[in-house]
Amino acid sequence: MNIEEMGKRAKAAAALTANLSTDLKNKVLRDAAGMLLAASGDLIHENQHDREHAQEKGISEGLLDRLTLTDDRIRGMAEGLRQVASLDDPIGNVSEMKRRPNDLLIGKMTVPLGVIGVIYEARPNVTSDVFALCFKTGNVSILKGGSDAINSNRAIVAILRRALKQNGVPVDALQLIEDTSREATREFMHLNRYVDLLIPRGGAGLIAAVVKEATIPVIETGTGNCHVYVDETADLGMAVNIIFNAKTQRIGVCNAEESLLVHRDIAGQLLPKLEEKLKEKKVELRADEAAAKFLTNSVPATEEDWGKEYLDYILSIKTVTSLKEAVDHINRYNTGHSEAIVTTNYEHAQQFLRDVDAAAVYVNASTRFTDGFEFGFGAEIGISTQKLHARGPMGLDALTTYKYIIYGNGQIRS
Repeated sequence: MNIEEMGKRAKAAAALTANLSTDLKNKVLRDAAGMLLAASGDLIHENQHDREHAQEKGISEGLLDRLTLTDDRIRGMAEGLRQVASLDDPIGNVSEMKRRPNDLLIGKMTVPLGVIGVIYEARPNVTSDVFALCFKTGNVSILKGGSDAINSNRAIVAILRRALKQNGVPVDALQLIEDTSREATREFMHLNRYVDLLIPRGGAGLIAAVVKEATIPVIETGTGNCHVYVDETADLGMAVNIIFNAKTQRIGVCNAEESLLVHRDIAGQLLPKLEEKLKEKKVELRADEAAAKFLTNSVPATEEDWGKEYLDYILSIKTVTSLKEAVDHINRYNTGHSEAIVTTNYEHAQQFLRDVDAAAVYVNASTRFTDGFEFGFGAEIGISTQKLHARGPMGLDALTTYKYIIYGNGQIRS
């Protein structure tokens, strides 16, 4: 099937999914969760083909981790489907009803966006997350995964479409573009006649290309140059634990810490303890001159390091003399994703929350929590790093719009 035909079918399906009952949508999601678990062995088998091809290409450890499906991750995908099923359905909600002086009653009704396209790289779990959130909000989804995960994505989509079919829902509510060529991606990005919103998920290059090329409205997601700032009042044990988690719990994700800022007054106390802890994961430290004095094994940081999303066991370290210097550095080099401060000073915490320009700003917690599942959304379709329409983890509400509904009793305008 060519891509334009997929767009036509998606548009036709959207007219039907917009009006599905909440009970039916929830049943489809729960059935799909059960089917994923039942097919766990088959999914891992297909994923292994993708892993082998990726390793032959020399894919990095971080990207290989993103690509990998395990029993635990498949259980997580199924749990995400079930959690979305348990959430309130926003579609059809009416709010802000106001009566005008002419007796017109005007309000807003929440409605689906329509057809949502997602272009993403080697993250097969995205496939089920996108489906869950789009379907619960009455939207249709067209997916364009990368070549690295094509076998995994085919297998997952086949299961999800089976859940649609057995519940009498049009299977075209979910479609996968199996042509992984750049030409197919380019054609998809120009499908504005049928697709209402396009969301890229992946590296900076993919996102920049979609923003530049697409004729469909785009929400930018993803790239994460995330910082942790340890101020002079911080609990050092807490700081070490937060940094270790933010940097090493999963390196190939956009909410992992890439850069550390340390107030100069506590650098001599913190950095030796932190270095010892990070040795457990063999993290390479790229430090400025002041920080290097307190480290036994580091390499000089360059200007490029301050803005780098490594997705690897690498951490840049910079010393600062004040909270203001830390905030100014973060706002210059960050990507609008997730930033954290470790402090015991309430005023410092509040100033950091107020002044840092990012989608998620933390006090005394790891940046790894920027995630739709952790935020209680069941799953996420992406983490928006822009400011229009949606920002941060995008759950159900981010996939809706509204229309005005007006009740009258014969009014005409004079």
